[in-house]
Amino acid sequence: MTNPDAPGVRIAIAHHGGRGHTARLAESVRDGAAGVPETEVTLVAVESMTPALWAVLDSADAIIFGAPTYMGTASAAFHQFAESTSRRWLLQEWRDKLAAGFTNSGSKAGDKSSTLGYFGTLAAQHGMLWVNLGLLPGWNRSTSTGEELNRLGFHSGATAQSNLDEKPDAMHRSDLLTGEHLGRRVAELAAVVVAGHRCRS
Repeated sequence: MTNPDAPGVRIAIAHHGGRGHTARLAESVRDGAAGVPETEVTLVAVESMTPALWAVLDSADAIIFGAPTYMGTASAAFHQFAESTSRRWLLQEWRDKLAAGFTNSGSKAGDKSSTLGYFGTLAAQHGMLWVNLGLLPGWNRSTSTGEELNRLGFHSGATAQSNLDEKPDAMHRSDLLTGEHLGRRVAELAAVVVAGHRCRS
């Protein structure tokens, strides 16, 4: 039976904010997850890890990975973080946590699939369970306006495109709403998984 006094779902967003655009996307993912009742969400800047932030990741029910796409993959700061998870990988400490991912680049495609694939492989190495975006592509008809969710048409995670000469406050609304959708989807699925675990115990 579910323990009514048990803490709610805990979600950590492990991200590198880059020039600020990916950090804003991370905030949208957080807002989507936080909108699900009894969900605690923590933003974790992977370039500034502390023992307390590692503890946040270790205790989370789901970890959402995020980084800008640079030169066809996640940023160097995120790669450094990923390599530092090797002890947790060896002991499979994150096994069966949910995982998801998001990324941003200057081009509409921008090899973002490579970054999302990298996140998926990292999650698989840790024995985590990947949550995809769960949206059909938008912006693919003559009547489309570009305001539909998933306007860039990726399936394995949330993506954004940011013009190189614009600041984060100019990011496309559709991309931010797609990030919110991903956060909400992960939180809703995590609630189901956590409830199931509690019933079994």
